[in-house]
Amino acid sequence: MTVLAMSDGELSRFDTLMRVERGELRVEDAAALLGLKRRQVFRLLDRLRSDGAAGLMSRKRGRPSNRRHSDAFREQIIAIVREHYHDFGPTLAREYLIERHEITVSCETLRQLMIQAGLWKDRDARRPRPYQPRYRRDCRGELIQVDGSKHWWFEGRGPQSTLLVFIDDATSELMHLRMVESESTFAYMDAMAAYIEAHGKPVALYSDKHGVFRNNTASANGDGMTHFGRALEKLNIDIICAHSPQAKGRVERANGTLQDRLVKAMRLEGISTIAEANAFLPGYMARYNQRFAKAPFDPRDLHRPLALHEDLKAAMVWREQRTVTRALTLHYNKMLIILDPTEVSRPLVGKRVDVCEYPD
Repeated sequence: MTVLAMSDGELSRFDTLMRVERGELRVEDAAALLGLKRRQVFRLLDRLRSDGAAGLMSRKRGRPSNRRHSDAFREQIIAIVREHYHDFGPTLAREYLIERHEITVSCETLRQLMIQAGLWKDRDARRPRPYQPRYRRDCRGELIQVDGSKHWWFEGRGPQSTLLVFIDDATSELMHLRMVESESTFAYMDAMAAYIEAHGKPVALYSDKHGVFRNNTASANGDGMTHFGRALEKLNIDIICAHSPQAKGRVERANGTLQDRLVKAMRLEGISTIAEANAFLPGYMARYNQRFAKAPFDPRDLHRPLALHEDLKAAMVWREQRTVTRALTLHYNKMLIILDPTEVSRPLVGKRVDVCEYPD
């Protein structure tokens, strides 16, 4: 069985001609309905009888237009645009093709050529993706959005630094702020330890795909977790990585507000160092939360205290394994560590041991 792709007009013409064949319609009436002459209707009837419905389909379908530019000409245009005007829009690129290369082509043709070559996107592809708002979590401590905001917080009075921001998803409450030199594993470990000491363990953290939170390099060895991720796993805290900045909009908006309000507040206080900023931040957080925090849908606080078997200092550690040599040495972080020959160290020869580095 052959499947024919016919247009609405061709289907209507087929139906009308079949009515003529069945004697339901005169040729004159069919000509009036189709807007054709009688002789044209007779030609179509002959084509229908000899070729069936396929005979009524346009014979130009699938054939290139007589006005189509040659492949060589099209390739020449794309080569010029790719070399000189790869970041131009079709309208501007066309103007320069005419002005500098004496090549005349319609704007729509050039647009289609650039789309096919991957040098331009149509309007639908350029339209920003809509991001649906995500409902807040119900309880305080259920989800904490965390982000690092690199900014000139001291407006030239001090170095550029990064503010680590912890904000509760249910209440938009600033839970913890820490000014640091840059986003790093140890900076987040130190801030997370202070957070847990102040509030307890949240159920989950919501972060971006920074290397602190997510192992972005595929590896055949290891568990695929970062050092910070392992620390939180030991404390039974989940990490959820957002796929876009819009997904963690609450902490992103808080960053924008802080980059305006906190900068001015520290200017008025004459703060110009990271230590001074960290001493100032707790009082500022209280004023911020009084103005911007919201009541949660559920009054329960899901922060959990540390269990008896959980050691916060032992969990917040950079831990790597190394092999002890026969000379009771091991290499770590471009250093050669020599172990004292004792009853504890001698049995470790040839074995893998954990080397732990703490934030402090």
